[in-house]
Amino acid sequence: MISFGLSPDSLLETFGTIGLFAIVFIESGLLVGFFLPGDSLLFTAGLLASQGELNFPVIVVGCMISAVLGDQVGYSIGRKAGPRLLARERWFTRRRHVLRAERFFAKRGGQAVLVARFVPIVRTFVPVMAGIVRMPYRKFVGWNIAGGALWGGGVTTAGYILGETVPSIDRYLLPIIAVIVALSLIPVVRELRRIDDEPEDAVDEPRPA
Repeated sequence: MISFGLSPDSLLETFGTIGLFAIVFIESGLLVGFFLPGDSLLFTAGLLASQGELNFPVIVVGCMISAVLGDQVGYSIGRKAGPRLLARERWFTRRRHVLRAERFFAKRGGQAVLVARFVPIVRTFVPVMAGIVRMPYRKFVGWNIAGGALWGGGVTTAGYILGETVPSIDRYLLPIIAVIVALSLIPVVRELRRIDDEPEDAVDEPRPA
């Protein structure tokens, strides 16, 4: 929940519901939006809705749709820009690194798309990377919808429900999300370590077209 000094309250006060949807969309898949406060913004929107300042059904549905569309755009950007990026010799485009990424997304890509929703900064770059390594589109769409619903709808709903029942609940948001993310990342980290420990020739195979 990295906000780089951007206050969710001030953002919602300034830009309102449409601004909320725009920020969720931008942070979900446009690389320029990595600094935006997604988690805290959604939670705060839910809190304000519990106080009658925002329309709860509208913001829940709108945030889910914005999150899904943002990731779809990010995937499209990665898929279109991928060939040009891979043609350049950079440390992250070296054959070994690209093959590892492809193997990872082939096996754990869906889980990565889902879990990344709850990790600031990472959620902005994962859909782009999925497009670059050409993660199967249908698989990406399915996990994208699931992640968009859980994140865009879930965090907002949590703010709404807890805002009505627990005083100053916003102060506990970061620890709660941190625990969920840590538990969710365990199998992902294990898979990355397993791939990293493989011998050089284990990942030296042709890239899929």
